[in-house]
Amino acid sequence: MVKKGKSNDGERKLFAFLGVFLTVIGFIIALATKKDDDYVMFYAKQGLVLFIASVILWVIGMIFVFLPFIGWFLMSVLWIGWVLLWIIGMIYSVSEEKRYIPLIGKFADKF
Repeated sequence: MVKKGKSNDGERKLFAFLGVFLTVIGFIIALATKKDDDYVMFYAKQGLVLFIASVILWVIGMIFVFLPFIGWFLMSVLWIGWVLLWIIGMIYSVSEEKRYIPLIGKFADKF
């Protein structure tokens, strides 16, 4: 039986952080190494949702690239929003409590 100590908590925070920071690759790492840890998987799933959101933004960007100024402005705002959500997710992942990333965190419950 493994004792729950500071090193274990630090490891959980590290894997949760990697789950958000590396998005889909972090999800795969967490799934392969910590699939039984609810805290790690909570954030790894949110990292996966962030990855899916980035793919959707990329596809939308390919459509709006032909709209000068309006499309570019809209995509810039959306990407800045995505980066802010990504940073929020990284901060939440080391907070030692489960907190949903605003706007997209609830979608992670579907996985």
